Amino acid sequence: MRALHLSRFSSLRAFGHRDFVHVWSGALVSNIGTWMELIALGVFVTTVTGRAEATGGIAALTYIPAVVLSPVGGALADRFDRRAYVALGTLVQALLAAILTVLAFTGRLTVPAVAVISFFNGCASTLIGPAFSALISEVVPPEDLHSAFSLNSAQYNLGRIIGPMLAALVLATGGPAWALLCNTFSFLAVLVALWRVRSSGREAPRAREELWPGIVRGIRVARQDSGIFLVMMGTLALSVLVAPFIGLVPVYAIRVLNQGEVATSLLVTAQGVGAVCAAVMLGPLVAWIGRKRLMEWTVLLIGPMAALFWMAPTLHSAALAMVGLGALYMATLTGFNTTCQLRVPRELQARISSLYGMMLGVGYAVGVWLQGALADRVGVRFVTASCALLFLALVLTLRLLRPRAFDATETPRQLVPAGAPSPSVQLEGPGDF
Repeated sequence: MRALHLSRFSSLRAFGHRDFVHVWSGALVSNIGTWMELIALGVFVTTVTGRAEATGGIAALTYIPAVVLSPVGGALADRFDRRAYVALGTLVQALLAAILTVLAFTGRLTVPAVAVISFFNGCASTLIGPAFSALISEVVPPEDLHSAFSLNSAQYNLGRIIGPMLAALVLATGGPAWALLCNTFSFLAVLVALWRVRSSGREAPRAREELWPGIVRGIRVARQDSGIFLVMMGTLALSVLVAPFIGLVPVYAIRVLNQGEVATSLLVTAQGVGAVCAAVMLGPLVAWIGRKRLMEWTVLLIGPMAALFWMAPTLHSAALAMVGLGALYMATLTGFNTTCQLRVPRELQARISSLYGMMLGVGYAVGVWLQGALADRVGVRFVTASCALLFLALVLTLRLLRPRAFDATETPRQLVPAGAPSPSVQLEGPGDF
């Protein structure tokens, strides 16, 4: 199917590609189920234990496998058919979700059980994440990649909006078991979507080197490319200092605001609303000020916005701040991810994506556990707001010492597709896109 003639300034350009629509819609249904599960488990752990450290620790277990498995997942994704690889991982995730569901319905769901299954689910997610990201790069041309990643973030955050709302309803009427059952069935949508995806004709040739040399090659490229290295370090700092707001929302709603699962769902939904709004606005903003400059601004603003959220005095003001935080978080990660994908050829995209995911996962696991542990001892607001302002201090220090550091994130000229704007035109000033 030929791509629809959508405006070149539109954030929706990737919807002009049939295979991307299938992948996007299947992932949306699955993510609605995932967020129902996350809300149910977050409320369950917080209610049972009453400790921020426990809630943060469970959230961290999902990301700990990224320390070891993320580079392996990237190397494997560059060697095998990515649709089949993602489908296999999806089946594993569906099985784990089914085990949680059975435990909940039989009254045997415990915090240790949630911890173990969260860890194995993190293993599966880590192994298939780079393949899914590279699959998106296959089904859209490079000039629509920023749109594709923006829309992919939008569907994830639409799930963040719809899932918590459904979770609040299901938890109030049926309890956690029914929310977990919904998540189990949601994985069917991904399998159907992958079955409907046709060969795009743009697949990268499969890597011929052995597994370990392939991993080493990806690490070497990420280390030697100054733009990718900067993005990786920025992702690590962001995930340690700012991203834990995601896992600690139940703690904030229950312990600080003295609310319950409804407030938790409201705050998670508010983040999704902000992220979806950002996805719609990213295309015009990139066209107006350029991808590099937009990334500079989002990195600068996200720390203060996170501090504003943590210090909000009421649920309503916190929800409003969360909309802004969700928008900035989505825009920042989209800029980081797009930069990583655009700076390497297709045969390396999954490996670079895996390293990006490793930085995000490792940093988040450390940050959400550490902030949760410190919050139990010092106070939730003091710890989380201080970390957010520390991230701002790091960004300001970078701008002071290396004012043109983000110039390294521009797309290399040799990787710009034929007929697409050159990097200098695409990325520099208002009206130049």
